Amino acid sequence: MSLKKKLAMGIATGALAVSMIGGGTYAYFNDVEVNNSSFAAGTLDINVTGGDAANAIIDVKNIKPGDTMTRNFTLNNIGSLDVSKVFLTSKYTVTDANGNNAGADFGEHIKVKFIVNKDKKTEVVHETTLKDLSKSDVVDRDLLGWILGGEPDGLKAKTSDSLTVKFEFVDNGKDQNVFQGDSLQLEWTFDAKQTAGTAK
Repeated sequence: MSLKKKLAMGIATGALAVSMIGGGTYAYFNDVEVNNSSFAAGTLDINVTGGDAANAIIDVKNIKPGDTMTRNFTLNNIGSLDVSKVFLTSKYTVTDANGNNAGADFGEHIKVKFIVNKDKKTEVVHETTLKDLSKSDVVDRDLLGWILGGEPDGLKAKTSDSLTVKFEFVDNGKDQNVFQGDSLQLEWTFDAKQTAGTAK
C-alpha cells in the first residue's frame, strides 16, 4: 500500500473515531420528574343576621320621642379565612313627610348604643347618633374593636360574634313636631378585613 493510501486510510479512521466520540456525548442517563403544585385562595365571607323582618337589624314604625328599641344581631364568619376587623359604614336617607324639617336632621335625634354581654352584665361599648356614625372616619367603626375593647384573634373562620344595639329616639325636651310622619331608611355595610399574612 502506498504512503498516500496509508495516510488517507489513517485520516478516515481518525475522522470516524472523532465522529463516534462526538456522537457519544449525546448518549447519557436521564431522569425527569414533574411536580404539580397549586395555590388556592381562601374565602373572606361574613353575613349579618338580625332579629326583625327580612333579617333586618331593625324595622319599626310609629316611634315617638323617648322610645327605645333594642335589637340583637350576629356577625357570622362563614368563610375559610379569619377576619381581623369588621368596619361598619352607616348611611341613611330621611323622607320628610310634610316638607317642614327646615334643615333639621332626623338622624341627629336617633341615638345608637352598641352593647355586649359581659359576665351576665351588659356594657355599652360604643355610643353615638346615626348622624355622627354616618360621618365618622373608618378607623372609628371597627365593630370587633368595640367588642370587649378589641379581639386580638379577630373573628375566626366558621365562628360568630353577637352584638346588641339599642336605638333611641331622643326626647330633647323641645318641639320635635317637624319629624311627625317622617321616615328614615338605614343602610349598614359590614366590611370584613383579613388577618395578616403568615408563612405557609
